[in-house]
Amino acid sequence: MAFTRATGKHRRPSRSARTTRNIAGIAGLAASGVVASVSSPAMAATSGASHDTGLQRAVVLGDELAERVQAQADAQQAVAETAEAKAKAEADAVKQAEAAKAVADKRHEAEVRAAREEERRRLNAFVAPISGSYVSTAYQASSGLWSSGTHTGIDFHAATGTTVHAVGAGTVVEAGWGGAYGNNIVIKMNDGTYTQYGHLSQIGVSVGQQVMPGQQIALSGATGNVTGPHLHFEARTGADYGSDIDPIAYLRAHGVNV
Repeated sequence: MAFTRATGKHRRPSRSARTTRNIAGIAGLAASGVVASVSSPAMAATSGASHDTGLQRAVVLGDELAERVQAQADAQQAVAETAEAKAKAEADAVKQAEAAKAVADKRHEAEVRAAREEERRRLNAFVAPISGSYVSTAYQASSGLWSSGTHTGIDFHAATGTTVHAVGAGTVVEAGWGGAYGNNIVIKMNDGTYTQYGHLSQIGVSVGQQVMPGQQIALSGATGNVTGPHLHFEARTGADYGSDIDPIAYLRAHGVNV
């Protein structure tokens, strides 16, 4: 049964081809006298066996040298291929790490944007100053109870000690006695408007303090010019008395259902 050797990148030349090349190389050794002996008819007739043996030895040595050179070349090729594969694997790992980092960065940016948007919504949100209550006295109602003759705010029904909330985010600019308003708080809102909370039984904030929407700032009461406990709430364009605007329209414009 005949065996054939698969072709490949590093297939060694056939023995006959190597032998031919080795003989050609040996032919160049003219100085050693080998070629002269082979080419001389007289010498060939008497010492052919000796020359033939030397030629075979040279062919064998040539084969061994060729095999060693080929083996060394194969080893070098294997090292080069291994190094190339390692470099490719490292480059792929770097690309994967960069891609993963890019995805993580985008996710982080999205989370930061979402957090900022949520904070913006929270800071811009508005709530009613008294939870679950109703307006007992309307804006600009007429009565001799008020020095201006009309009501400059609205009254929310509330028993003494009911929690009073900041309707939105802002900074406290007044917290204390306010004459006819009794104990009162004035807050400059983040949008530049002002809100006032009057007739309080207890104040829970101080001037300069920042407050958030829905934060408890006081307890309702019956201090100042009143006929009974309730919360007086005003909305203003400025900090001073007389700059009042419709509190119902103000709260509804900010999404509060009153």
